[in-house]
Amino acid sequence: MITIAIANQKGGVGKTTTAVNLATALAATGWRTLLVDCDPQGNASTGLGVSSGERKLSSYDVLVDDASIASAIHSTGIPKLDLVPATVDLSGAEVELVDVPHRTGRMRQALSTHSGHDICFIDCPPSLGLLTLNALCAANTLLVPLQCEFFALEGLSQLLQTVEQVRERFNPSLGIIGVALTMFDKRNRLTDQVSDDVRDCLGDLVFESVIPRNVRLSEAPSHGVPALIYDHSCRGSRAYMALARELIGRLPAERAAA
Repeated sequence: MITIAIANQKGGVGKTTTAVNLATALAATGWRTLLVDCDPQGNASTGLGVSSGERKLSSYDVLVDDASIASAIHSTGIPKLDLVPATVDLSGAEVELVDVPHRTGRMRQALSTHSGHDICFIDCPPSLGLLTLNALCAANTLLVPLQCEFFALEGLSQLLQTVEQVRERFNPSLGIIGVALTMFDKRNRLTDQVSDDVRDCLGDLVFESVIPRNVRLSEAPSHGVPALIYDHSCRGSRAYMALARELIGRLPAERAAA
């Protein structure tokens, strides 16, 4: 199973929207897909129609109580897409894990014994705390959603430093599969400037597909479905489908063919 962490310590950059819609797109192309919600806000869970009352076991139980991934899986109603939801209990997990041995490897241990899916996305919280570290230690690679604004560039530098530290101490094989530019507004000159600066700095690491600001992307979570299902023809959905095609093209050839 390929495991991709979707992380950026800055909030409001489109992490959850990216996680939900990429997972949906991969499932639609035949990949048996798992989405693990590691954000205490639980927005990915809500965005896939799994209400808080349905979340009997969650990523909290996996991280803190050694529950298996299989026992925490909830069906999303989308063919080939399963979810390990988050609950508010997850907000206390970092404190509870402080004195636990191998506290950064809890998610990696849980995922290493899980089978039944081809690919797993981990939706991380907007921080570089223990929850995000668990995701980075468990992941084969990292996808970074980056909002097209100046302050996002500052946060990217800090994230890349954290990735290097994780490589050195916990997960030497952790890669970065790409940076996805989000909330692109072609009417804003600064958006173009930030996009150009990121591409000049990171080159081919930046995906060609750009996610635009799109009201349908914002509306979809309130209906409990991904934008790809809410309105598959809107600009945002088309952009995520293009991003998914690029992502598949960057995955190991033998796994993408499967």
